[in-house]
Amino acid sequence: MSEMTTIARPYAKAAFEFAVEKGTVDEWAEMLFFAGEVTKNETMKSFLSGSASAENAAELFVKVCGEQLNEYGQNLVKIMAENGRLPAMSAVAELYAEFRAEYAKEMTVDVISATTLPEAQVEKIRTALEKRLARKVKLNCSVDINVVGGLVIKAGDTVIDGSLRGKLDRLSTALQS
Repeated sequence: MSEMTTIARPYAKAAFEFAVEKGTVDEWAEMLFFAGEVTKNETMKSFLSGSASAENAAELFVKVCGEQLNEYGQNLVKIMAENGRLPAMSAVAELYAEFRAEYAKEMTVDVISATTLPEAQVEKIRTALEKRLARKVKLNCSVDINVVGGLVIKAGDTVIDGSLRGKLDRLSTALQS
């Protein structure tokens, strides 16, 4: 996947910068998401990996996407087809979504607990994380009985392990050393 990310990054960055300039960030997100889903289709995958010419690949891709792509989205498809990069469209959509979240100062944070959290506690966690991370936070709450008690919070590369299981593991490690 890292090779696809490397291929997709310049296209995603160019699309994002263009969208910011034109004030169409959300519209581009929808177009790229749809186009990314099209490239995940098995029939489309086999067609794009086949020996179709760039012109034929772009033409079919634009027809499949229909009115989901505006003229600028169609131009991106044509450029990617000319460079043999259409299979990377889903990676372009993923990177674009990351650029968009960074631009909007948004972050999705995973919160794992042993039991379902009450809504009041979820709001307290959201408020505290928004203050700490200086971003708008969207919580993705899940339940894992292995946590035993407390919470595990994963925000990007940051992991806050306040779980009973984590504390027991750290105590065990300290006692063994």
